[in-house]
Amino acid sequence: MNQMQVQIMGQAYTLACPEGSEQAMEQAVQKVDMAMCKIRDAGKIRARDRIAVLSALNIAFEQQEHQSSANPANASNVPSSTSMHQPHAELLHPRLQLLLQRMNEVLTEDGKLL
Repeated sequence: MNQMQVQIMGQAYTLACPEGSEQAMEQAVQKVDMAMCKIRDAGKIRARDRIAVLSALNIAFEQQEHQSSANPANASNVPSSTSMHQPHAELLHPRLQLLLQRMNEVLTEDGKLL
């Protein structure tokens, strides 16, 4: 594993990254940074942990929509609104799961558990 120094919403983070995946990780960091800055710049939410959660939800929703539109047969895998509060990790793309796990680890280290 390599370590990368990145900045998300102006804050520095050290991330573990599998060898050969640096470019993919950098793209993921850029996507998260853009999503978080967009929410912050809207001006209604200032707390980093809330911004991180909303960004993660937006990214997961976009990924799920993309998968559903690419394969309409998967649309039936979308959880019902009554079970939406339960985790559905099996529905998320593995790279998205890894990103969410890393975000949670970093926020936990900062004392800001989601």
